[in-house]
Amino acid sequence: MNAAAAALAERAAAPASVNAAARARAIGAEIAARHADAVDRDGRFPTEAFDALREQGLLGVMVPADLGGAGASLFDVAAACHALARGCAATGMIYAMHQIQVACLVNHGTNDWHRALMARLAAEQLLLGSATTEKETGGDIRNSVCAVHADGGRFTLAKNASVISYGDQSDVILVTARRNPDAPSSDQALVVVTKDDYRLEKTSLWDAMGMRGTCSDGYRLEAAGVIDQILPLPYADLSAQTMLPVTHILWSSTWLGIAADAVSRARAFVRSEAKRKPGTTPASAVRLAEATAKLQQMKAVILAAIRQYELASGSPEQLTGLSFATAMSTLKVTTSELVREVVEAAIRTCGLAGYRNDTPYSLGRHLRDAHSAALMIGNDRIMSHVATQLLVQRDGLGPFE
Repeated sequence: MNAAAAALAERAAAPASVNAAARARAIGAEIAARHADAVDRDGRFPTEAFDALREQGLLGVMVPADLGGAGASLFDVAAACHALARGCAATGMIYAMHQIQVACLVNHGTNDWHRALMARLAAEQLLLGSATTEKETGGDIRNSVCAVHADGGRFTLAKNASVISYGDQSDVILVTARRNPDAPSSDQALVVVTKDDYRLEKTSLWDAMGMRGTCSDGYRLEAAGVIDQILPLPYADLSAQTMLPVTHILWSSTWLGIAADAVSRARAFVRSEAKRKPGTTPASAVRLAEATAKLQQMKAVILAAIRQYELASGSPEQLTGLSFATAMSTLKVTTSELVREVVEAAIRTCGLAGYRNDTPYSLGRHLRDAHSAALMIGNDRIMSHVATQLLVQRDGLGPFE
């Protein structure tokens, strides 16, 4: 057993809910970071990191303890996303997308079929993906063309998905579709299908500027199963209560990891410059201070959002309120802009050493990954929805509203 494996094994002795961030930090630093350049260059799935995540039981960490998981909190998982993304942004983002689907299953999967799947998730460390976009709707996840066709106790559906991230590696996919063929496009359900239930036909390849390791190819998905696989809550409510806030919190935590590693490299560069000229403060230290301030701003808004979500949890009225939706949407917009600003400030701190691809301070991959943030559910689309909400939203009565 090598040193990295021994360190991970030692950390495995503590409960996963307590140690999720520590385990993820070790995997991010010792495994994901080592393969990050290859994952980016080849546009391949980060197999090594996910093998380690499975070994450490971190894919099922949010599953309740009575079903074999650790019952980890959203804070635990957000910290793990941040830790993984410091080593490899694609690893952190895939882990975030997986845990978003786990949260939907844990919060809204109430029947025996869903509980049995959660137990399998914890025992077998299944990887969950999602199919929420369609080519026909232009990426609008709140409208579907495909529909659930029910016949007795079974269903079928077919979806022309513009993107299913890591579809080839997924063991389970959560699919949005109209509740029935006569339903309007916004009346959606979320259907849970396992690898035995669906067939994927690849229709496009993911050759992108950044986040290359997410392998976000397009597919035609055909699935069949039993009605119990459909989550009972309408997707509009499920999205408001879980999907939207958890997505924006975990995505933001991943972007924070990218930004944190960029600042760490910039700090190392400034320190190396200071050693070369003892007794002087390098001019680039001002840019480092700017990057650090923006990083702290990112961290503060994410922690505030997690706290807001925790306070609202258990209250569907609060979770579906316009003020909560606005807060979660603006969280995403704020952090997705800040991650780019932090990385750009870090590059200016390092100068050519950050711009080049062959130095310890290289930040090209960070910048390319950071630019994905504003495009994952486009910020313009989000702000358009927020603008509409603000026309009917009442002023809050709380002390900080």
